[in-house]
Amino acid sequence: MTVMYEAGTGSGTGIVRMDAGKADIAQLKKLVRRGSRARNEEFDDDAHLDRIIPKPWGYEYRAYVDDFFDLWSLHIDTPHSTSVHVHPRKLTYLLCLGGRGVTTGLDRQDIPIEAGAVLRIARGTFHGTRNTGDDPLELIEVEVPRNKFDLMRLQDDYNRAGTAYESESVEHPRNTMRAVPSLPNTRMRRRSPDRRFRFELRTGMDIFYRRRTEDLFHIPLCVSGVVQSDVEILTGHPAETRHPRTDEQYLTVSRTR
Repeated sequence: MTVMYEAGTGSGTGIVRMDAGKADIAQLKKLVRRGSRARNEEFDDDAHLDRIIPKPWGYEYRAYVDDFFDLWSLHIDTPHSTSVHVHPRKLTYLLCLGGRGVTTGLDRQDIPIEAGAVLRIARGTFHGTRNTGDDPLELIEVEVPRNKFDLMRLQDDYNRAGTAYESESVEHPRNTMRAVPSLPNTRMRRRSPDRRFRFELRTGMDIFYRRRTEDLFHIPLCVSGVVQSDVEILTGHPAETRHPRTDEQYLTVSRTR
């Protein structure tokens, strides 16, 4: 695994890039030889993915999905950890909404995560995230291209190594995914189940002229980000120097007032 730090978010943390190295590729080959598989999501059939997914470390739920983008919110309880796993086909971004933790790759180098942090994890890069604070670690996971079953687990504290993605889910009666009439094959939630965070679609023009103190991240929903494997995620930090593209649609993640 190669780790690089980039300036540019304006949040004081910069963007951290985790790229696959020789050890990642070698380990992925071993998993494949042992019979592990990265499966494919059936977009119209896997309805349980639109509900809340219980995890031994907490829970996660889908916040937004279309044919290309898949955005998930992770709630990791202290002192728990996700598995060390890999996504062979998709690019992942981790955005920290609150709490403290570390993300680790095969070289066991701990990358600290706190509110405002942006971590870019290239496809084929093994990683796992652990809560090191006293409060829940709250993350947004941006996955492109969409395929929730593109997952292979290497190590796990809960005996899930080698297993596929979860098939069990629970429904929250007042917090369901709803279709977006203006966008084909698109669904989203308006708020987190605990009502601490809000998700909304906004134009770059609106973000440019109507900055809000409660905004945490602006995620561009452009196909070019999928094709080029590079999504320019903006923070809501006052020191953010980059500007939104006025002709693009964004998903804004903000605190509720």
